[in-house]
Amino acid sequence: MQPDVTTSVGDWRPDSWQQKPVTQQPAYGDPAALGAVLRQLSRLPPLVSSWEIEGLKRQLAAAVQGEMFLLQGGDCSESFDDCESSVIAAKLKILLQMSLVLVQGGRKRVIRVGRFAGQYAKPRSADVETKDGLTLPSYRGDMVNRSPFTEADRRPNPELLLRAYERSGLTINFIRALIDGGFADLHHPEYWELGFVHRSPLAAEYMRMVESIGHSLRFMETLTGGRVADMNRVDFFSSHEGLHLHYEQAQTRRVPRREGWYNLSTHFPWIGNRTRSLEGAHIEYFRGIANPVAVKIGGAVVPEEILALCERLNPRNEPGRLTLIHRFGAEKIEQHFPPIVEAVQRQGKRVLWCCDPMHGNTETTATGIKTRRFEKILDELEKAFRILAYSGAHLGGVHFELTGDDVTECLGGASGVTEADLAKAYRSQVDPRLNYEQALEMALLLARLMSRNGPEPRNAPTLTS
Repeated sequence: MQPDVTTSVGDWRPDSWQQKPVTQQPAYGDPAALGAVLRQLSRLPPLVSSWEIEGLKRQLAAAVQGEMFLLQGGDCSESFDDCESSVIAAKLKILLQMSLVLVQGGRKRVIRVGRFAGQYAKPRSADVETKDGLTLPSYRGDMVNRSPFTEADRRPNPELLLRAYERSGLTINFIRALIDGGFADLHHPEYWELGFVHRSPLAAEYMRMVESIGHSLRFMETLTGGRVADMNRVDFFSSHEGLHLHYEQAQTRRVPRREGWYNLSTHFPWIGNRTRSLEGAHIEYFRGIANPVAVKIGGAVVPEEILALCERLNPRNEPGRLTLIHRFGAEKIEQHFPPIVEAVQRQGKRVLWCCDPMHGNTETTATGIKTRRFEKILDELEKAFRILAYSGAHLGGVHFELTGDDVTECLGGASGVTEADLAKAYRSQVDPRLNYEQALEMALLLARLMSRNGPEPRNAPTLTS
């Protein structure tokens, strides 16, 4: 039974955000139709469980202690059209490959979190856009409207919220089926291979890692006289930006034998850089849910604001509850990030530092194509490691926009994507993503950075990590 959303938990309710200033929400023309959809959503089964959410929170707490490392990645914005088995499997493959590299090279257990099964809403810089004299609402993601520039497509449609829920469920359940069925079995990492492995300059290094893990497994199984337990599956969690607050509220519930309210549409929701106003609706909503949460921070944010966010979102200073995803850009991180780290460290705030080296390094080419440069992404990662280490902290995770497809959206990397190549396979409707080859190269380079930086893990990593 759906709980009464007017029941108070302290001074918070799942709908108390509606009393705060709200931004980045679509303007629906028919409030009654929206209400009917939300009532239906509130009765549908949850997409994740509180057990899974609490399990993720424990792993994130271990990352705060330096024992684990967060790998969060996926599409900038999911598309309904890409809800098909081959696309979903490709996303899973590249994240599994990257995590394998990080475990083997970085010598830490890895938390795998996908930007999928709900990443269907996007913030926009303007509510409308104009083309050839026609002004229409901006495209805000497939759960709100559609990308073709027509009046019918751009009109916010509440029925799309149901389509987003359905496709999120299809995605996460297919991933669960793959993992439970042995797709992530470390005895068979060849299941995860994408086409590049046989032609990439990185193929030899990656295959050496795969062979090393295979030798280690066989050695351990020879010693134990049987197959090593739990080598055939891994934990995998979902995440999305909790942007559309009506949608998030509809899936916010109490669960038996646990305190508090859980957002059961995802394991790990985050607040975007544009919606982190301390007195805004998004902070109000997020402060009351029991999930681990994250906040994107960038631009000219000041230490006092970050400390206030820590107090508002994590008043008990619980490790694993709050992740700060910093996204300043390679050219600005050395100016804006150090004072924030120093202030958080000085106040003893227990947060997980996670670097998003994508958004702060977005640029537009002379021909009007939005892109990112591989070398700037790597540069920001290197600087983040150095800044945190100098202040006695450590980088506990990374947040990438990437795909398992052979796209040409970001410049550089071993594959040598140039500006002339961008038009060949530029498929993103919003932001540019690392392709599978660039993503794996980034993981290899990140593993080297991890091996040179940060605290030693308290517990030795296992192959199932």
